[in-house]
Amino acid sequence: MQRRDFTINGMLLDPVTNEVLDFVGGRDDLAAGIVRAIGDPERRFSEDKLRMLRAVRFAARFGYTIDPATFAAMKFLAPQIHQVSQERVREELTKMLTEGRAQRAFQLLDESGLLAQVLPEISKMKGVEQPPQYHPEGDVFVHTLLLLDKLPAGCSKTLAWERCCTM
Repeated sequence: MQRRDFTINGMLLDPVTNEVLDFVGGRDDLAAGIVRAIGDPERRFSEDKLRMLRAVRFAARFGYTIDPATFAAMKFLAPQIHQVSQERVREELTKMLTEGRAQRAFQLLDESGLLAQVLPEISKMKGVEQPPQYHPEGDVFVHTLLLLDKLPAGCSKTLAWERCCTM
């Protein structure tokens, strides 16, 4: 249980008594809406770098915040996300795009430094101006975030990736 990724995933159900066992503070974090790594966040993420993307996905999908120490570890280790296979990264990103709240997921990816690592072409949209008479919302990155905000939960993978990456 101490090697699970987040406190909200570290609870156990006793099959005999049907009692929830919580030795890591998962119930409190669920109630507070916090994604927190169990134990030392750098150690948890060093065990499996994909956990950084999972933290983003959980926080975005459920409207949670990421614990400051957990987020700091994500920022520090973001350049190491390349140690994860591209297939696993793609699957997490696809879930972020199709489970709802894709805009928030991409904001968290950007704030953590993960966006520049996993989708550098999206990160490079920041500061790319658009004609204000057609796009008063701002640069291409802001435009993309607005598109992502309109993606409904359960949308197709094709639609999600098209909205995300074709401008």
